[in-house]
Amino acid sequence: MDDKIIAGLQSASSVKKFPDGTAYTSIALKDIGKLSKTFKISGREIEISALEEKIIPERYVRNMKKFSTEEQATLLGSRVSVVGLGGLGGTVTEILARAGIGILNLIDGDRFEENNLNRQLLSTPKLLLKSKAQAAIDRIHEINSSIVVNKHHEYLDGENAIGLLEKSNVIVDCLDNVKTRFVLEGASKKIQCPLVSAAVAGVLGHVTTIFPDDRGFSLIYGEPDSVESKGAEASLGCLPYAVTLLASVECSEVIKILLKKGSVLRNQLLIVDLMDNVFDIVQLT
Repeated sequence: MDDKIIAGLQSASSVKKFPDGTAYTSIALKDIGKLSKTFKISGREIEISALEEKIIPERYVRNMKKFSTEEQATLLGSRVSVVGLGGLGGTVTEILARAGIGILNLIDGDRFEENNLNRQLLSTPKLLLKSKAQAAIDRIHEINSSIVVNKHHEYLDGENAIGLLEKSNVIVDCLDNVKTRFVLEGASKKIQCPLVSAAVAGVLGHVTTIFPDDRGFSLIYGEPDSVESKGAEASLGCLPYAVTLLASVECSEVIKILLKKGSVLRNQLLIVDLMDNVFDIVQLT
């Protein structure tokens, strides 16, 4: 790292205390912005450099009792693709941006409709008929301007999937179309990338994580040629609190994969029924 950047970080930093009273060295958002302009590098790179010097960007301080500075730097250096930017995808995007995933690759060709307003975090009446991908990038810029965002206002299919997803460290399935899920799974396996998937219908939902060597969706839905395009959501609706819960579990899986810590739902299906408060994990074989 450039000695001038290190000196700039040290000059801008200050000592503060966590809620438990232990001390840490902090750098404020405004100072990250100033250093980014001075050295003509991105805010993300400044934040990574700060963390390498054990200087914590203040926006991530409340992450630090669970993440180390090295782990936060790993998140800032990671690239996550989110496919589908509706109910699940909008919430996943929000959480990952706040957690500090450094590069978000966002894919959806859809536009907002009125029936999205009950559950899709990114949707507002002012954005009806507007691109979900554009709304997602605008939201991220409001939350965390240091993050690099690539948006693709197009639907994923067999022709473009590899090009859209390559270089991802993790892919997040936030689709509502089972056949497209199989396309996404096939692409993730070709590029050797873990895939975190969730589905919601009414107050029901499930989450699983698929690695390239796993059988994956065929254990949940059957063979791709035999499945319907739409899942149970078409007949059961989709309630906002179920969407938010399942999206949060997806984000937890993403971060555990990136940091190589904790237990992930590999070859397992977490099943949630919020009407009867049932949470169960089924082994997939």
